Amino acid sequence: MANQRLVEEKEKMNPFLWFLFAIVIPVIVAITLTAIVLAVAGVDVVGWAKNTGNNIPILSSMITTDEEARELEKKESIQAKLDKKDDEIAKLSEEKLTLESTVERLEQKITKLERDLDVAKQQPEEESNKTIKQISSSFKEMKSEQAALILEQLDTGAAFIILSEMSNEDRGLIMENMKPESAANIAKRFINQ
Repeated sequence: MANQRLVEEKEKMNPFLWFLFAIVIPVIVAITLTAIVLAVAGVDVVGWAKNTGNNIPILSSMITTDEEARELEKKESIQAKLDKKDDEIAKLSEEKLTLESTVERLEQKITKLERDLDVAKQQPEEESNKTIKQISSSFKEMKSEQAALILEQLDTGAAFIILSEMSNEDRGLIMENMKPESAANIAKRFINQ
């Protein structure tokens, strides 16, 4: 009984083995030999197989022709260039943002420095005004002849500034004791102002 079972199983497998050994393998061998003979004869078997396979609907999705390969290569090349350009654009955008922040920071610094400069300009004016008033009061305390001699030694601008801080009476007494040329130059300054 066990022998009979083995015989039955062998008979069931025999049709599959018979199909494999009798049809499939000989067809593969025949196709291979034909391809070799045609290739030796100078026929482009691979190209013909690709073109023919490209016309068959299911096989066309699996087979790539030379034109499709070139187009695919072009697409990949273009895509690589686009990726490179995108990376470059991203880097430039990042650099632009960095430069914009730097510009903004520098503009804030300029604004701060301008404010500091305005404050610094106002402080020396206040200090110089204070100094001029002190010098002017010193000249008021002097005799008018002494003050006139000293002011004549100064340039006209400095003498004008000191005299402009004095009262009209004190200014008149000092200018009365000055040389007429010096007094005239200072008087011209008062007129022009």
